[in-house]
Amino acid sequence: MTRYSVDPNRHELIATWGTGEGDLATRITALPADAPSATLLRLAGALTRLSEAAWRTYTHPASAAGSLEPDTEGWRREQERDTFSDVAEAVAAPNLPHGGLLTVSYSPLLESAHQAGRALHALDETELTKAVLAETVTELTAVESAELGNLTGRAQQAVLLSREDASPVQVAAADHLLEQNPFGSLALFSDIDPTAAAVAAAHWLAAAAEVAADASGHDATAVLLEADNIEDLPHQTPTLVLELLDAGHTPHDAVTGLVRHALHIADGLLPDPAGLREQLEDLDGALDDYTEDYTDDEETDPEDTGLRLTPLDPRRPARDLLEDLLAGIHGCWVLHTEYDDLDEEHLGTDDADPDGAGPDDADLHDADLDDADLDDERAAQHRHQSRENFARLVRETAARHRDRLL
Repeated sequence: MTRYSVDPNRHELIATWGTGEGDLATRITALPADAPSATLLRLAGALTRLSEAAWRTYTHPASAAGSLEPDTEGWRREQERDTFSDVAEAVAAPNLPHGGLLTVSYSPLLESAHQAGRALHALDETELTKAVLAETVTELTAVESAELGNLTGRAQQAVLLSREDASPVQVAAADHLLEQNPFGSLALFSDIDPTAAAVAAAHWLAAAAEVAADASGHDATAVLLEADNIEDLPHQTPTLVLELLDAGHTPHDAVTGLVRHALHIADGLLPDPAGLREQLEDLDGALDDYTEDYTDDEETDPEDTGLRLTPLDPRRPARDLLEDLLAGIHGCWVLHTEYDDLDEEHLGTDDADPDGAGPDDADLHDADLDDADLDDERAAQHRHQSRENFARLVRETAARHRDRLL
């Protein structure tokens, strides 16, 4: 969301927002130097809450709630999104106290607009009101652009948010980036909505797991467990995604389901009471075994046993999931390289050496390389060739299963 601040020295209203690579700021308008600071801060606070409420309609779209029947969650979300057209009027002509009473809107977005309008009414500055009205249009337009998959300008802040749904435009953009580099790139985090990027990454993880499974002989859903024996990996979440895909879920449903679950946890809701009951029963059994096995061990403590309500970080579930899925693709390569039978005779060969003989003795002396240097160079070449070979196989596999993303 966009945060609004008062610069008390320059007497200016400032807006700042994140971009995935850092924060940007812009001057909205000058503020009256003699205005009460409390009123100015109320205005800034109301605009911040307005932005938060507007962006919540993006992260929690009605389309992700299922039913749109009256009085359902989807219906309430749809009603809130429809208030965009009423925001300007609420800012320009807010509800004011009358006879000791004040009408308060049920809509968080509209009520924030009324609060901003009341602060402007108290300040009674025509130019300030015009500037704030223009700013609310800019902010709401940014949300609308993000909904369409256009994350340019102010809408770029969407890359920091976790959304319960994924724009097909953004999924396609993420898929294109992963086709260029199946291991992931910084652009996935700076230019793409993280939920959409995770949807595409789930598709590429499935392709990577298939390649690793073909090479190793392990089941595709178990390759990351095997890779974790070679290199420490955050394997639980990407393995869960692979299991969901193996069970018939699409990448979209698997990813948005996990993100939605984590967002509900962050909102203080318990979306799956039955699943929690099973976790508690499993935990009770584990604690019984723990007590029997470690009662006399002073270095262990049953209180260390925790229960995670979601496999994702509820403060940033989509980005956390994207990071884990890319780590899973790396893990598939780690396992694959254990079985990848590369042609060692061609390691060190370049295009200028068609016979594949590698550098001659004179070249080695000129480069002043000792045996350790040669070993390091060959290891680096082997790693590069292995990654390129793995990426080629993953691209071919992902292309064969392109329908997963449709």
